[in-house]
Amino acid sequence: MHAAALKFFWGPMDCGKSTMALQMNYNHARQGRRGLVTTRIDRSLGPQVTTRIGLAHEAIEVTDDLDLRALVRGRWADGVRVDYLICDEACFYTVDHVEQMAELVDSYDVDVFAFGLATDFRSCLFPAAQRLFELADEVARIQVEVLCWCGREGLLNARVVNGRVVREGAQVVIGDTVDTADVRYQVLCRRHYRSGDLGPRD
Repeated sequence: MHAAALKFFWGPMDCGKSTMALQMNYNHARQGRRGLVTTRIDRSLGPQVTTRIGLAHEAIEVTDDLDLRALVRGRWADGVRVDYLICDEACFYTVDHVEQMAELVDSYDVDVFAFGLATDFRSCLFPAAQRLFELADEVARIQVEVLCWCGREGLLNARVVNGRVVREGAQVVIGDTVDTADVRYQVLCRRHYRSGDLGPRD
């Protein structure tokens, strides 16, 4: 008998979280399962999950007032089966959304697969990520290794503005990893995150 589970897959930027989310959706759909893909504040700023390697998939944008339980119940009322949820960028969801994920698993037998960052640019846990660590049946760090410019393992996501690491500001600011962005993010090892050293520049 199937036992639903809440699973949280986490890692720094560039480790393939969104790619894994889309692969997970593909694998389950291949076996005849029906799911919903959700996201919040994707880099595309659209209702889709996008990856840096070029994959994309339509998604439901999660807003503060969206109730994931009502979303699933609404699909069921329309005669659409929902066996699982793929929740990308889960670190940006609210704590209430995480509670709803747990209730979908426990009361509705719906699998929930959440993907996201653990910590913000200050190296502090996102509230939703913290709650996922507390509630998830399974927590797994994504194994694709991300490297700092020095070759050490990249652990932390630095926010870079005007070529400098910043440590104050809003917790969520949309940016990318390209050097030309006004606000960009760079994965660093702990040593270079702490020192603010972004490495040699051409």
